[in-house]
Amino acid sequence: MDLSRYQRQMLLPEVGLAGQESLLAARVLLVGVGGLGSPVALYLAAAGVGTLGLVDPDTVDVSNLHRQILYGTDDVGRLKVDAAADRLRQLNPTTEIVPHAVRLDATTADALIAPYDVVVDGTDTFATRYAVNDASVRTGTPNVYASVNRFDGQASVFGTPDGPCYRCLFPEQPPLGLVPSCAEGGVLGVLPGLLGTIQATEVLKLLLDLGETLAGRLLLVDALTLTTRSLQIDRDPQCPMCGSVPQTHDATARRAKAPILAITPVALQERLQQDDAPFLLDVRGDEERAAGHIGGMHLPLNQLPWRLDELESVRSRAPRLVVYCRSGARSAQAVEYLMQNGFPDAVTLQGGLLAWKDAIDASIVVV
Repeated sequence: MDLSRYQRQMLLPEVGLAGQESLLAARVLLVGVGGLGSPVALYLAAAGVGTLGLVDPDTVDVSNLHRQILYGTDDVGRLKVDAAADRLRQLNPTTEIVPHAVRLDATTADALIAPYDVVVDGTDTFATRYAVNDASVRTGTPNVYASVNRFDGQASVFGTPDGPCYRCLFPEQPPLGLVPSCAEGGVLGVLPGLLGTIQATEVLKLLLDLGETLAGRLLLVDALTLTTRSLQIDRDPQCPMCGSVPQTHDATARRAKAPILAITPVALQERLQQDDAPFLLDVRGDEERAAGHIGGMHLPLNQLPWRLDELESVRSRAPRLVVYCRSGARSAQAVEYLMQNGFPDAVTLQGGLLAWKDAIDASIVVV
């Protein structure tokens, strides 16, 4: 170990030679080497972490370059783990880089995570995020989590011996399409750099046993105002993964759900003529809405989680909320979410606007 490389870090009494040797012996797995994983990998390699495992099946795309700072234009088309390994070995030749060009899922998570001391969740899909969490609990590996969306980010540490896991906060995966990815909703390029640096900080604190980590807290970051909030998270005794009597160790498990009710186009037309007409909610995209609609409020499905407050007045204005989309698939997802978040009487328009066009109004344009 070239001690001169870490001289400024070792001057800290809390680190010193013993701490630097602990970092050299440490093994950290990064799941996702994208916007979040890039700064995590760079800072951990620079800090002298001995082994970094990189899990990512994707190749570098030119659209990645505004936020994934591990890569350059010449890396476009290469496997991310290969391009990242070259850059990290250049930064610190003493760090061992172990590339895993595979997609982590419920069947591979335990084997990938178990050999490491800490796992860093830099994923952008909920299926992978829940697989990381569940394997973290099963293997006893702390899980340093972050996620970003548009101008907002959040971070925490899950899976510590006394702390909560991700399922204590979000027991189940949200319906497909409910929360937009970066490709759908966009993201300010520096935001994953900010959250990834926070993750790298938490990893070093865990490895060096320093300070107070984010275990038991959820850090919320607003880049537009550059403000943060910290929310307390307690371990849920009923958590399906880490509760006192875990319900399951299967990442695909689901709790029982109430049935989703639907209303036919003919029945809806009749109800709309009555004094107690239901309130309509269109969860399609902007272009679909502009082409044609049957009225009501427009709130795209992927914006629903952070705009629920806009629906609060509906409770006193209408006896029932009817959600519609093109064919009924997205509206069913929206109704499932609404039923779990204070709107138990929400129903979906059966067959969506396509069914409305066939049964009620053939002139409406549906795209």
